[in-house]
Formats: sequence, structure tokens, C-alpha cells
Amino acid sequence: MKFKEIIIVVCFLLKLTLITGQERPNIIFLFSDDQTINTVGAYGNKEIITPNLDKLANKGVMFTNHYNTTSICMASRVSVLTGLYEYRHGTNFGHGDLDRKLFDESYPVKLKKAGYYTGFVGKMGFNIKGQNFIQFDNDFDEFAGGPGQTSYETSKNKKLVKYANKYPHATRANGAWSKNFIKNATKTGKPFCLSVSFKAPHRPVSPDPIDLKKYESIKTFSKPINFGVENGEHLSKQSHTSRAANQYRYWITDYNKSIREYYALITGVDAAVGMILETLKEEGLDKNTIVIFTSDNGYNCGAHGFAGKVLPYEEGSKSPLIIYDPRLPKKHQGKVSNALTGNIDIAATIFDISGLPVSKNMDGKSLIPLLKKPTSKVREFLPLFNFWGVSEAHSMAVVTPELKYVYWNSGNNNMKSTEELFNLEKDPFEMKNIANEDVESLNKMKSYYSKELKLLENKLIKGNGYENFPTIFNPNISWEEKRDLVKSFSSKKKKKTAKN
Repeated sequence: MKFKEIIIVVCFLLKLTLITGQERPNIIFLFSDDQTINTVGAYGNKEIITPNLDKLANKGVMFTNHYNTTSICMASRVSVLTGLYEYRHGTNFGHGDLDRKLFDESYPVKLKKAGYYTGFVGKMGFNIKGQNFIQFDNDFDEFAGGPGQTSYETSKNKKLVKYANKYPHATRANGAWSKNFIKNATKTGKPFCLSVSFKAPHRPVSPDPIDLKKYESIKTFSKPINFGVENGEHLSKQSHTSRAANQYRYWITDYNKSIREYYALITGVDAAVGMILETLKEEGLDKNTIVIFTSDNGYNCGAHGFAGKVLPYEEGSKSPLIIYDPRLPKKHQGKVSNALTGNIDIAATIFDISGLPVSKNMDGKSLIPLLKKPTSKVREFLPLFNFWGVSEAHSMAVVTPELKYVYWNSGNNNMKSTEELFNLEKDPFEMKNIANEDVESLNKMKSYYSKELKLLENKLIKGNGYENFPTIFNPNISWEEKRDLVKSFSSKKKKKTAKN
């Protein structure tokens, strides 16, 4: 072993010894589904009711530039667990299930091996290749996850049935299960890692009547300035081939009803978060439990005339991210970070909290340094991908806190390959494509894009349908040369346990 390697090992063992001696912190990861970034009161939304998340933000660090590198449920969830981009873990609708060896490197599995008492409740959202869903029971000390989308009706979720009478809506039932898990974990004397994966606010929409009633007084909800089909006409023709442009039209035809139900579902998540935070205090664990809250995707909510997610625009790809570490001095509380973060950073952050090393094989970065220095950064740029759905809507993008570059490759149906560039500082709603106006910024972003394209080419997983994308996403290769390489990826052939 080389001297440098010996030093690294010694430093890690010293770090782990110090953490163990000081009592390793508990970790709670709270994960909503399809929640766009501006749907927490602390983010400036004056209509949504999220008092518990607001308190969490006021005590922790709130991140304003958090992106999901693939904005679709299955792929994003695996990126969160493994810290890998989709093209490296290979898990998405139409592409394939997750390899067991990659899941064994995920934060829940490794923390359990390191002595953490681990629990999971809610929507799992993916399958392990060649493995029955029930085998997830062996990967956690307590497991109440469900296959596919799960159900908003508690009684229809096998492992939550006992909560159905008191909590008929599954969101609060997730909170009740979590309360019991925390109490059980306390008895073991071990630190715990709890992952709570809410179905809400994912469709089909079915909010708890308790929460829907809270919005009765609001008849007309505020719309973003980029709401409506007319505010998407300047965007690429390829984006309009996406499911986001052609389905879920109720967001356009009945916005008030749609946003009311969407907000109510998020308010239900907030109530469950409150149940969990209250239990921490009751058990005397609130001073040594780090809480992370985010979502697997954003949601377009009618912005640019789009619904759903998938697209690389702000509303569909960004989600709230809040991290609260009660061990930090008060001077670090209530801070805002504009640093560029991604779903791939969650696993690295959890490993760092636990004292386990962050693998160099991971794409993600630990965000722990940002809790003390929120004005610092962990990266310059971040890639965004869509490898799913109709081939015309496949895209690759790179984003910085100031700029976003999107490349649409398809030349089908008389379309032309298209570049988009947005100045996010001056134009946060992406109302003007400046690719033909700001050559200096365009070249800068294209250089970042080229670096990520090279990584895609060198590191993609084999056998899951990503092999042609380095060519497909190369702006320097003509459509004629890559026309025969493109294909659509659909979830229709997947089992019912992997619905989107």
C-alpha cells in the first residue's frame, strides 16, 4: 500500500472513531414525489400551507438551485439512492431494472452494514433485476415499502393496513409508521436512518379531505408569468412532442382545481413531516437527528403550457431541498444556498453524515460543507438528461446557477436539431432563447456540455439502451448520420409494479 493510501485510510478510521465516540447522528430522509421547487411557503409561495417544512427551512439551509438530473420517477429515485447518473445505473422505464451490485452500494444497504438501524416506508419506485419485491425486506431492519405507485388509500397498502382506521390517507399513515419506527429504533441503542418516500403529490390526484378543506377559501390561485400554451411557443418543437405537452391537459383547462388538489397533497406531506418531527422531540432525539427533505422530480403545473415533468425546464427539473442539522450553532440556521446541487448528491451527503467514506465512483458530492458555508459551491455545472419516452423528446442539457443550455437532437417530422440558451439570472421563467444572441455564453456552456458528453460516452452502463446516446446527443454529428440510432423508450412493456 502506498504512503498516500495509508494516510487516507488512517484519516478515515480516525474520523469514524471520533464520530462513534460522539454518538453518530440519526438521519431522516423525507422524499415527496413530483414536487416543484416553489411549492413550500419558505420558498416564497404565499398560498400553500406548509408550516412544518417552513420551520425546517428556518432552522436549516434551504437550497434554491436543486435539480433532478433525470426528471422521472424511477431513474431519479435510483440516482438518489446510488449517487449515480441514470446512464450509469441504467434504471428507467424501458431501459431496465437495477443491478443488485449497484443497490448494494446504495446508502440504505451500506449504512445498515455499518451499524445503522434502517427503515423505509412508502413508494420504492423501482425493482432489482431478477429479484422479487418482497426481498427488499432483507435490506432494511424495518420495511414498509410498496411496489409500483402504491395507493393513497392506506388500506390498499399491505404493510400500512393497521393504520387505515385512524389514518385512511396513506400520507399520514406514512407518518404514523415513521413514528413507530423511531420509537423502535430508540430501543436498539443504534443510530438510525429512516427513508420516508411519499406518493404525494403524484397523480392520480386524491388529497386527504382534511387538507383539501384548508384551501376552500381560495377561489382563484396565482399563476406563474410563464403559464399557458402561448408562453411555450418559443420553445423547441421537440419539447412539444413530449408527454408533458400532450397529456394532463386539466392543468391548462382547470388550473384552479388542479393546483388546489396539488397543494392539498403537499400539505398532507407537511402534516406527516410534523408527526415525525414531533416524535423526535418526544423521544429526545431532536438534537442529534439530521433531516433532509426533497423530491424526485419537479412538476410543470402549466408552465409554458406543459404538465408532468421529464422536460429540462425549471419547473419540471427543480425541487425544493432543505437540510437541517441541529448540531450546528444557531449562526448557521435559516440560511439560503444558491449553490448548484442535484439528486445525485443525496447519497454522498448521507454517507458523509454517517461517517462512511464517499466513494470516488459516485457522481454526487456531499453537501455538508454548504451547511456552514452556504455561499460556497460543490460544482460549476450539472448535466440534465431525458432518455425516456418518444425519441423526439430526448434531450441533454447543462446548467449553472446563471445559465442553461439544452440540446434537442431530433430531426424527425421536419424538425431541426435545436439549441436553447437561457439566462436564468435575468430570465428565471425561461421566456427567451438567447442562443443566437449571446455567443460567449453559448460557447462557455457548450464546452461544459462537451465535457459531460465525454463522460457519458466513457462511463455509460452497457446493455440498457444508452450506447447510442453519445452519438445522438453530439451536436457536431448531423441528423442524417444518427437518424437510424434513435428509438423511443416506453413504460408500457414494464410490469405493473413499475408504473410511472
